[in-house]
Amino acid sequence: MSTLKIKPWGLMIALVLLLVACNPDDDNVDPTKVENVVHKAIFDVMNDWYYWNDEMPKDVSFGGTMSNQEFLEQLRFTPLDRQGWTYITTQEAFRAAFTGQVSGVHGFRMAMDQNERLFIASVLKTGPAGQDGWQRGWQILEINGKAIAEFRNSSGSYSIDTGPNQIGISNTFKFKLPDGTETTRTITKEAFSANSVAFENVYEIQGKKIGYWVYESFRASPNVSPTKSLEVENSFNYFISEGIDELIIDLRYNGGGSVDVARQVMNYIIPASADDRTAFVYRHNRKQSTNNRTVNFNKEGSLSLDKVVFITARGSASASELIINSLKPYLDVTIIGDNTYGKPVGQFPLSSFSRTLVENNVEVVPVTFSLANVRGEADFFEGFKPDALVGDDLTKNWGDVNEARLAAALNVITSGSTSARMMSNYYSPKWEMIDQFEGLEKEFPMF
Repeated sequence: MSTLKIKPWGLMIALVLLLVACNPDDDNVDPTKVENVVHKAIFDVMNDWYYWNDEMPKDVSFGGTMSNQEFLEQLRFTPLDRQGWTYITTQEAFRAAFTGQVSGVHGFRMAMDQNERLFIASVLKTGPAGQDGWQRGWQILEINGKAIAEFRNSSGSYSIDTGPNQIGISNTFKFKLPDGTETTRTITKEAFSANSVAFENVYEIQGKKIGYWVYESFRASPNVSPTKSLEVENSFNYFISEGIDELIIDLRYNGGGSVDVARQVMNYIIPASADDRTAFVYRHNRKQSTNNRTVNFNKEGSLSLDKVVFITARGSASASELIINSLKPYLDVTIIGDNTYGKPVGQFPLSSFSRTLVENNVEVVPVTFSLANVRGEADFFEGFKPDALVGDDLTKNWGDVNEARLAAALNVITSGSTSARMMSNYYSPKWEMIDQFEGLEKEFPMF
């Protein structure tokens, strides 16, 4: 999650400066005695802004030959700051990711069923896979001639390898389609503008109009001020025009993104009675406590909802969980699917606080705040437990009313509960896509 508007020093091309007491070209220089000023700058901004800065090691060497990410790793408070949350990237990559400018990917997501079969879980319409007609529900039999079982690792999980995220990298996939036929496709990784809305529809059931919205990343639209998503605006204008009575929001693969966009979504959902009331509260470390602030709702549109049903999974993290946590005090919230990830904290980039980081194009993005709801509830590191555990039905495409999680959500709305039969298909997959990614890619996971 990120909200800071970056106003960096002017970007300059610069070499990493090493402060040395002798000639740095001397082969006899001991690298452990040479101060790396970039590492020192990383430490300084972390010491000021890192949410768990009191837990950082005090005796840190700024010499040596470790990479910036390796240096950052030794500063993390690992009991709560999970692998991949605090990371190093570049300023350009950070800005691009949060506005949907992706590069070096095919543009699809994968998931595994209870029988360890791998499926396409979702496809970005604007990416190479979407342009080639790929669909959720296609079973992946092979990747580059390698059967899926061959990707199993020593821990019993899987490491699905499609090569580095670079433009021009090609992979060949063999699929089994829902009708039983097989097809082989070769596809190349490209750069494109990623869409966030995978599916939207309105169902009329028992006299109710029920909106269903599959939302996969909280990305802001580029060059739009104030920060917001035009996709979100268009989706909710559609639901308003259809006059929906109920709403199902599917966040099962949504790893998070912009807090501003999350607030935009909430503002369409909240009842009018919550207008101008507390949405969430930023909490920083003790050094930065003067930056703690309360963010209020600002009701958008005319939707009048008493409840909302969320579909979640382990891939639902960060801003996805923020929405659930912030709305619970104001609406009847039901969760269908699986436990969410458990990331009640967020990040913003820190290079703008350091000339050295700007000059060396090093973006440090550590955990810098937590977000509490109006009740003060914030520390859900174990995630949110669903009201009904329902497995991911990967054989069916988005919008199929027989897909297990959508069927269960519709049942909650129409009958007030989920049947034992619907819950009997629950399983915990051997492999979850979000666990394979780190850093910036963990927030917006895709292959």
